Amino acid sequence: MLLLGCVKESNDFELVVSLPNGLTGFVQVTHICDAYSKMLNEQVATEELLEDLNSLSDLYPPGMLVRCTVTSMGKTMGGHQSVKLSINPKDVNKALNTTALRSGMLLSGLVSSVEDHGYLIDIGVSGAKAFLPRQKSQSYIKSANKGAELKIGQYLNCLIEEVKNNGRIVRLSITRSEVAAAIATEEQNWALSNLLPGLVVKAQVQKVTPNGISVSFLSSFTGVVDFMHLDPKKAGSYSESQTVKACILSVHPTSKAVRLTLRQVFLQPGTGLGQLASSRIGMVVEESVVKSFRANTGVIFELDDGTLAFAFPKHLSDSKKSFKPGAFKVGSKHRCRIIDYSHMDELALLSLKQRIIAAPFLRYQDICPGRVVEGKVLALKPFGMQVKVTDHIRGLVPYLHLADVLLKQPEKKYSVGGEVKCRVLISNPEEKKLILTLKKTLVMSKFPVLTSYEAAKPGLITHGFIVCAREFGCIVKFYNDVKGLVPKNELSSEPIPSPEKVFYKGQVVKVLVLKCEPEQEKLLLSFNLMSRPVSEAEGEQILKKNRQVAYETGQMVDVKVLKKKDNGLEVSILSDNVSAHLPTMHLSDHVVNCKLLHHWLEEGDILRRVMCLSDKGGHITLCRKPAMISAVQEDQVVRSFSEIQPGMQLTGYVRNIMSYGVFVEFPFGLAGLAPKADMSDKFVTDTKDHFVVGQTVVANVTSMDEEKQRILLCLKLSEVSSEDHAAESFSFLSQCFEEMKEVRDIMRRRNHSKVAQNLCGLMPGQKLELVVQEVRCDGSAFFSRSCVAGLTVTATRYHVGDKSLVAGQKARVLVLHVDALKSTVHVSLREELLNPKAKRLMENSQHPAVVQHVAEEFAIASLVETGQLTAIPVASHFNDTFRFDSEKLKVGQTLSVTLKTVLTGDHGVLLAVQGPAKKRAFIRSWKESETGEEGLTAVKHSLCLGDVVKGTVKSVRPTYVTVAIDDKLMGSIHTSQILDEVPIGSFPTSRLKAGQKVTARVIGGRDVKTYRYLPITHPHFTQSIPELSIRPSDLKGDDGTALSPKGDNPSEPLRPYKAGQTVTCFVKKYNAIKMWLEVDITPEVRGRVPQLLLSLNPKVLKHPEKSFKNGQALSAIVTGTDASETNLFLSLTGVHSLAEGTVTLGTVMKVTPHVGLTVALPFGKTGKASIFHLSDSYAEQPLKNFSIGKLVRCCVLSNEDNKIEISLRQSRTNPKSKNKVEDPEVQRIEDVREGQLVRGYVRSVKQSGVFCGLSSSVVGRIQFHKVVPFFVPKQSMYEQYMPEGKFLTAKVLSVNNTESHVELSLLPEDTGKPSVLPKSVGLPRYDADEGKEKRAEFKKVKAKRKRRVSEGEQSLSSGSPFPQPSLQEVKPRKKRARLTDEDDSGIEVFCREEEEEDEEENKRNSKETKCAEVPRLQISSGFTWDEGLNALEVPILNPKEESSDSEEEDNAQSTRKKQMKKEKEQEKQRVEKELSKVEAALMDPNRQPQTADDFDRLVLSNPSSSILWLQYMAFHLQATEMEKARMVAERALKTISFREEQEKLNVWVALLNLENMYGTEETLMKVFERAVQYNEPLKVFQHLADIYTSSEKYQQADDLYNTMLKRFRQEKSVWLKYATFLLKQGRVQATHRLLERALKGLPDKEHVDVISKFAQLEFHFGDPKHAKAIFESTLSSYPKRTDIWSIYIDMMIKHGSQKEVRDIFERVIHLSLAAKRMKFFFKRYLDYEKKYGTSETIQAVKVAALEYVESKSSLAES
Repeated sequence: MLLLGCVKESNDFELVVSLPNGLTGFVQVTHICDAYSKMLNEQVATEELLEDLNSLSDLYPPGMLVRCTVTSMGKTMGGHQSVKLSINPKDVNKALNTTALRSGMLLSGLVSSVEDHGYLIDIGVSGAKAFLPRQKSQSYIKSANKGAELKIGQYLNCLIEEVKNNGRIVRLSITRSEVAAAIATEEQNWALSNLLPGLVVKAQVQKVTPNGISVSFLSSFTGVVDFMHLDPKKAGSYSESQTVKACILSVHPTSKAVRLTLRQVFLQPGTGLGQLASSRIGMVVEESVVKSFRANTGVIFELDDGTLAFAFPKHLSDSKKSFKPGAFKVGSKHRCRIIDYSHMDELALLSLKQRIIAAPFLRYQDICPGRVVEGKVLALKPFGMQVKVTDHIRGLVPYLHLADVLLKQPEKKYSVGGEVKCRVLISNPEEKKLILTLKKTLVMSKFPVLTSYEAAKPGLITHGFIVCAREFGCIVKFYNDVKGLVPKNELSSEPIPSPEKVFYKGQVVKVLVLKCEPEQEKLLLSFNLMSRPVSEAEGEQILKKNRQVAYETGQMVDVKVLKKKDNGLEVSILSDNVSAHLPTMHLSDHVVNCKLLHHWLEEGDILRRVMCLSDKGGHITLCRKPAMISAVQEDQVVRSFSEIQPGMQLTGYVRNIMSYGVFVEFPFGLAGLAPKADMSDKFVTDTKDHFVVGQTVVANVTSMDEEKQRILLCLKLSEVSSEDHAAESFSFLSQCFEEMKEVRDIMRRRNHSKVAQNLCGLMPGQKLELVVQEVRCDGSAFFSRSCVAGLTVTATRYHVGDKSLVAGQKARVLVLHVDALKSTVHVSLREELLNPKAKRLMENSQHPAVVQHVAEEFAIASLVETGQLTAIPVASHFNDTFRFDSEKLKVGQTLSVTLKTVLTGDHGVLLAVQGPAKKRAFIRSWKESETGEEGLTAVKHSLCLGDVVKGTVKSVRPTYVTVAIDDKLMGSIHTSQILDEVPIGSFPTSRLKAGQKVTARVIGGRDVKTYRYLPITHPHFTQSIPELSIRPSDLKGDDGTALSPKGDNPSEPLRPYKAGQTVTCFVKKYNAIKMWLEVDITPEVRGRVPQLLLSLNPKVLKHPEKSFKNGQALSAIVTGTDASETNLFLSLTGVHSLAEGTVTLGTVMKVTPHVGLTVALPFGKTGKASIFHLSDSYAEQPLKNFSIGKLVRCCVLSNEDNKIEISLRQSRTNPKSKNKVEDPEVQRIEDVREGQLVRGYVRSVKQSGVFCGLSSSVVGRIQFHKVVPFFVPKQSMYEQYMPEGKFLTAKVLSVNNTESHVELSLLPEDTGKPSVLPKSVGLPRYDADEGKEKRAEFKKVKAKRKRRVSEGEQSLSSGSPFPQPSLQEVKPRKKRARLTDEDDSGIEVFCREEEEEDEEENKRNSKETKCAEVPRLQISSGFTWDEGLNALEVPILNPKEESSDSEEEDNAQSTRKKQMKKEKEQEKQRVEKELSKVEAALMDPNRQPQTADDFDRLVLSNPSSSILWLQYMAFHLQATEMEKARMVAERALKTISFREEQEKLNVWVALLNLENMYGTEETLMKVFERAVQYNEPLKVFQHLADIYTSSEKYQQADDLYNTMLKRFRQEKSVWLKYATFLLKQGRVQATHRLLERALKGLPDKEHVDVISKFAQLEFHFGDPKHAKAIFESTLSSYPKRTDIWSIYIDMMIKHGSQKEVRDIFERVIHLSLAAKRMKFFFKRYLDYEKKYGTSETIQAVKVAALEYVESKSSLAES
């Protein structure tokens, strides 16, 4: 039997379907469709979840109408009837064959396969292949499927659009409007054998009976509509021969009896049925009124809220004997209970049985966790006990909960049928699961029941049971799966070494809540019930004491030292007396000074201006590093991961040192890794040699991993040091000496320490008279005297000089350095230091100096000219920490210094820096330099500039050639040094072959460690790898002239290059991360070509690495240098500036509807392209083919004040193409000619006409009478048919150049195009006879109206104190005239036309009109406008109430009455005709409402239809009456039944939309808060997020999503929806961070699914490379998840290359999986190769499969 049903519930393995007449059926999961069953079998076989297999709850929401067939009838264990159904199209449509298929038929179908261009639909007709094109599914996907793709097994109402090849090929449509309008007709040749439920037909009433009506349809079929399925609004009004629309409900297979319904909800296929509020089911109704009684069928009641309900006979009394039919008279009242809801009958089902009314609960939803219930034992199983709570509710007592202790033989305590008293642990109504406990302690407990984390308040005592006991403590569980941890120290007052030996699983315990974090679902418990209050109070008191003030990172405080520790200082913040920690390494930026300060600081010392670094977990960490403080105060920091960008320079400190790199932490807690290769420009052997923990460093961000929240850093000096090397070095040195001065001040305060006083009294440069204490054998001497008591004073042999010292001898010494940490003083006895020469010194002057002493941070040198001591920094930067032995300063070494101070000041020495003040030369990284030849070593040589050498080519690389000069010495030839004239596109190094003899000239050298290019003048040149040239021009001439200097500064190699200069460069590599091409110009000059300047061909930019080969010669134009002036920026397109007329490529950044594009251009600029400059031929949807990220070719139109206008027209970007320009540019009004046909887009519709944009600067006007040849009643019709952005073709009527006015026409006779408003609208034409007659007729009407107004004025002027009857009738008349107009009778149209024609007359009479309007009549209370015919009658003046002064006036009035009598009769007849037309129009069912009265009538007839209410709101919005629209929405919310949740939600969403568009943020939030209270919050949140997104309020949408994540963190859909939003905004990095948060917030079982979904979203909207990385990471953790492998393969087939897909297949077929799974992948691999591969690749897969089978068989044999 075929039936129409409605999905009631969706469970894991079956659908519960509501059937007509209160019946219920069940659809097993195997009876959905063949494709779905196949996937189920595959999942069972592979034992892995399939990604494409969606659950029934995802596919079949409650309320969905489905066509089904009865497969069997059975009985349940309780003896109830069970109806088994199938919705498989093979069963439902089995009576159809290919020849029976016709266009227009409405069939049920299920998605069987998702294809590239659409979907294959299973319609169950053998031999027919049904296809649903993707474009025919888009509207359904957006409106009904929430934007999600259709899924396999999804049920659809399919309309046949086209049948080909005798029904073998069928094209379908699922557009909701087309499906809803589908009607079965005789042309479709339906037969009684294949008639289907759900078909809508036009039927004719044959007979009306009390139990229903019989109808005929499709000419020859008859059917029955029972009383329950008559339209409630028309019940009792049906008559024979009446034509009605009906829907087939069921078709009996044998009797062929057809049952139909006339209910409106079934007459639009595809519409879902409403739900009864969940709270209503189970409700007891005290007084329900009998509406009708049918002895054999049941009773219809009216409930307290006015809705109808039905009770079957078996539910009318407790037993058949007690049933009394007389008790159910119409109007009698009864007490009953709602037990269910019949969706198909739209009726609640009732029961009057006393035991059901008195039952404590009817459904699983009625039972809450913690409730005590009674039941009967059904069965004892190994896993637990099954308990019958009610007839329809079953529960399970797990084995662990059968008693307080673990039972070994539970059957001895419990017997089947016995009654038990349980307490509910977990209630899951969705899955109909009830978990109970029989533990007596829990059942009888009087303590509060803990069912949520929010209820767990500190101090709460309750019962729970142990689920886990480990060495760390016990995990205790409560009700509703709430669990907490009892740490080891809270298990007992006495220590418990092994908790697992003391406590057991299932043990009931009494616990105390210490702390709870509901958001994190963390609960801390204790078993110490007695001792706890004291400890908690103390703990809270300590916590409060420490946390009175919250300290933010960057906050400056003064502290007092409380205690010294090995790792730092324990201090107290003075302002709040809060303790904090100041680590030793955070006392200074200088490692030595950190140790020095820690050594000399004591308890009680005050430190000013210390910064709070972090405040976590009650522990405050402080920092005193000046560089860190400066970075925070100058806001040179990042506060969150989202702020980090590649290329940023950040100041931080070394947190940890590992063998593979250094971890650096920054303020605000972010940290990153500097890998070993990026730690230094020098080769790193041991990472600990370069940095120490806590050291200040400056790091350059190289890349980020948003998914793992990881940052990669570079600490190389070449990347982080500033251009002003000297200033950086001096700042570093002066800061060090300032801190040393501070240490001396601290030592001066140590009055109790003689050593401290002596140390602070010594300064470098000070001369002392000391006594030689000892002279050692190595020549060094030690000195003593009271002024240096307690100190070690020493002079090395170098500083003793040639003096002969003996113990006890007095000597005059000069202090070089005071080491306050070791209490050591270094002195010198050298004469040139003791007797300096006087000479005036200048700042920044250069002097030779001799190193006298080398300390850790600086060295002391003496000026050769004067002997004055000077301090120079050993390191020039925080990161400059490592030197090879050969680079270290040595005592006696001579070097050049630049003086920075000329007075010794408080330091005792001058301050200087090494070498001249010049910029740091660029150092190439040894690793990334391509010239890093393997095996090349530095050999000392005597080669000089210009030397000619001979050698043999050893190896040839794309950008260099290695040459053996002799047995030991190797040289290098750069690709630029091979030819004088390099052909563009050639590869110069390919001209040389290995073994070839060459003659070359030396032009420079390359450092063996850094591969930095060295000029010939470099001091280390003789130990470098020679750089050679074989260019003919270099080989000519003698040694002296061949390479004569050109005057360029070798330290500034980029100076000769100017912007606009053409150079030849050589491809090095394409950097996919930075998106630029790296090239070499010469051995020492490198360049970069940004992506947009690589080519003018967008195809080249898609895969640049394929178009540019290593070593290839290119011609480029210099555009500038980078910030560090170490690289040239180049262009390969000839573009070096964005001047007017420049053609370049750009990337679409933003698409603005009706406006145009925002395009990213080269050089970091952006340009705007209007819709008039997107193409030479305008289109209906000009922005359709543009998406964010698309590469476009554009031409610069103007560049003024950094505002760039661009054009994408081909005539501009490629003038040589000479393609036809259909829409020429209109730059100014002179470009428009009268009579010309032009095209443009609607800008706006205003009272003066329609404004059409012809270009971004020229707008034309179309007066309303030039738009269409019809009379249009309202401006809103123009707005409806001519929205903003509509594409129009118009004719130019006139051009006014002086006033810049262009008048246009859209009339068909002018443009040759169809009318903008279709004829189907039914508007009369201007030139129609009917129109002419009506105009003439209404001229008379208007004249009379004016005359009556004039008479009314006379009445007013008569001085009567009361309003005259005639005047009381005038105003209603006016209103009635408007009513007929709004009802589209045509009256107002001609009246308005008449008013336009008589405009001048109106102006003349304006004064009179104003006189009539000013004294408004006051209508007495109780007055109502008459809606009857009398209101339209011409008013008659009562002569008794008139006063006349003469007999002549009476005669005149009498004559006038006679004249008016005839006119009154004519007017009355005319009005009656018009009224009959109005009534006929109102009775027309197809008529669209035009006025507020129309809408009021409609909503009264169908008050719960949200569609009508929304149309009513839209009506007011079109008239810009916002407040009225709001009032309509509020009326709707009060009127719509509370059961209609979806209908109410629709209105709430409309109200949110209204406030978003026309209200303020405050009004929107008020509506939103109310909507959340009255609806399911998640749905309201999601709707508001969609509203924000569609209105481009992206920031508000982002904030709302973040709120949703906090509130609905367990909802997977929220995370995925937010991810989709972020990716569509192009915020890929933020999406990666979101995934991390999602994994923390969602349960573990959801993780793999969520990761997979995120990866799929990445493939569709984000970065496919990152998506690939996610899949790879997931599969490395779950290599046997074949569903993930399958999804990965699908994604790569769509987005990856064939090589990548084959690589994945090769990996997966070599996994160790079950044979069935391997077979699946081999089959997929083979299918892929058959589709995309060759015969060879297909054979290879077969061979691999054969090898696998053989290996398995051989393994089995062995």
